[in-house]
Amino acid sequence: MPNPAQLYDQLAQAFVRHAWSEVKDRAVRLLPLAPRHPGVYYMLGVANMESGQIAAAVEALHRATLLEPQRVGFIVQYAKALTAARRSREAKIAADGAAALSPTDPATLDMLGVIFTHVGDFASAAAAFRRATTLAPESAPFRYNWATSLIACGDHAAAELELEACLGLNPHHWLAHVTLAQLRRQTPQNNHVERLEHLLQQVGETSDPEASTCLNMALAKEYEDLSDYRQSYHHLVRGKTANAANRGYSGQRDQEMFAAIMDRFSTTQTTVGNCPSNEPIFIVGMPRSGTTLVERIVSSHPDVQSAGELLNFAMSVKQSSGSRSPALMDADTVARTRDADLGRLGEMYLTSTRPLTGKKPRFIDKLPHNFLYAGYIANALPNARVICLRRDPMDTCLSNFRQLFGEKSPFFDYSFDLLDTGRYYILFDRLMAHWQRVLPGRILEIDYEDLVESQEASSRRVVEFCGLSWNEACLRFEKNPNPVATASTVQVRAPIYRSSLGRWKKYGTLLNPLQELLAAAGIPVKQH
Repeated sequence: MPNPAQLYDQLAQAFVRHAWSEVKDRAVRLLPLAPRHPGVYYMLGVANMESGQIAAAVEALHRATLLEPQRVGFIVQYAKALTAARRSREAKIAADGAAALSPTDPATLDMLGVIFTHVGDFASAAAAFRRATTLAPESAPFRYNWATSLIACGDHAAAELELEACLGLNPHHWLAHVTLAQLRRQTPQNNHVERLEHLLQQVGETSDPEASTCLNMALAKEYEDLSDYRQSYHHLVRGKTANAANRGYSGQRDQEMFAAIMDRFSTTQTTVGNCPSNEPIFIVGMPRSGTTLVERIVSSHPDVQSAGELLNFAMSVKQSSGSRSPALMDADTVARTRDADLGRLGEMYLTSTRPLTGKKPRFIDKLPHNFLYAGYIANALPNARVICLRRDPMDTCLSNFRQLFGEKSPFFDYSFDLLDTGRYYILFDRLMAHWQRVLPGRILEIDYEDLVESQEASSRRVVEFCGLSWNEACLRFEKNPNPVATASTVQVRAPIYRSSLGRWKKYGTLLNPLQELLAAAGIPVKQH
C-alpha cells in the first residue's frame, strides 16, 4: 500500500519545482488516501490555475479554505482563482476575509492588492500594496504596484517617486517606463528620452518583445509631448508591431461577431426583462472617447457611485448563453443566447455586482465595450440608462492605437494596428446606428467635443437623461475624490481642456491611410 507521507513529500517537491502536470497527477493519487488534507487541495488548485483550468482550481482551492479557514495563503489563492474566473463578487468576499486575518507576508499582501484592484476596491488595494512595500522595500514589482495604486488615488507626485525607485531597483521593469511617461506631460527640461533611447539601443528591437513594446510606447508618448510627431509615430508603430503577432487578432472574427449581434437584435425591441431596478447607468463607447470624463461627471452626483469597469454583464451573458468558446463575446456566444432567459439576465447581473454596488441609489458601470451588449441591456434591464460617447473618428482611432491596453483584456486586440483600429471603428459606428434604429430612445449619444466646448449644457443633458436632479458638484468633476483606474486617470484630475481636440492633425500625412479608410466607409472626417 502506498505510503501517504512519502506521496505527500513527492507532491510537495513537484510543487516547489512548478511541475504542474506532475503535481496534478500526484494530488489525484493522494486524495483517496488523504481526503481531508488541505495542503493537497491547495497544491492541486494552484497547479490547475497555472495550467489554465480555472474552474477546477476554484473548486480545489475552495476545499482547501474550508478545511483550513485561517490559512491566509489558501484564501488569497482562492480569491485569485475567483478573479481569474471573473467571479468578482465572491473574489471580493474572499479577499476581505484574507485581509481580516492581517497577513504579514509581503508577497501575499501584494497578491491581495492585485485582487482588490481587479474587483474595484482601490482603497483596500492601496492598503495592501503599501504594507507589502513597507515590508519589502527592495522589491521593484511591489513598488510598481504601489505606484499604480497611488496613481489611481490621484497622488501623482508620490507615484512618480515610487516609479523612479522601482526603476532604480530594476531598470528593466519595462512597464514602469511606460507608466512614468504617461504620468505627466514631459518637457524639454524634464523628460526621460535619453534614458529610454539608451535602453532601447541596449535591448535591440527583437531580443525582447516586451522591452521593445514598452520602451517604444514610452518614447512615443514623450516625443509627442515634445511636439516631435514624426518620431512619436515612428516609435508608436514599432512599439505596437513588436507584440502584435502574439495577439492572433482576426478582423474577420470581429466582423462575424458584429454581424451576429445585429442579426440577433434585428427588429425593434420590446422589453422582456423582469428586473425593474433603475440602479445601473452604463457608460459605453469606443475606448479613449471620453467615457471616463462622463463617469466622473455623473459620479460626482451625491446619489451615484462608480463601480468602475465591470465585466459582470458580459460574464452574465456568457453564462446565460452556455457557450464554451474561449472568447468572452463572439458569434457563437451570440447565437446561443437566442434560447437564453433574458428575463433572468438583469437580476443575475445586478446580484453579481454586490457588495460593490448598492451603497447609493444609482451606480455607474463604465466598461466601454458594453456597447456590444446594448441589446441585452435594453431587454434585461428596462429601466437602466445607457450613455454612449462619440468622439472625432480620427482622434478616436489614433487614441486607441497610441494606448497600451491591459495585456489580458478581452477586447483590445484590434488596437495593435492603426488600420485594424480603423476597421473596428467602422464596425462600432455601424452597430451604434443599428442600436438607434432598434432601441429608439434607449441610448443617449454624447459628443466628446460638445462636452469640451459646452461643459455645463452637455453635463445637464446627461444628468437629466439619467433621471437625476441637477447638482453643481457635477461641474467640478476634477474634485471627485474617488479612485480612477483607467488610462484617463491623469486627465480627469484636471478641469476640461481642449488640447486633445484634433490631435490627429498634428501627425499630418502619416495618418492619410486611416483617413482614406474611414472616408471609403462613408465616415466623414472634419478638416477644421
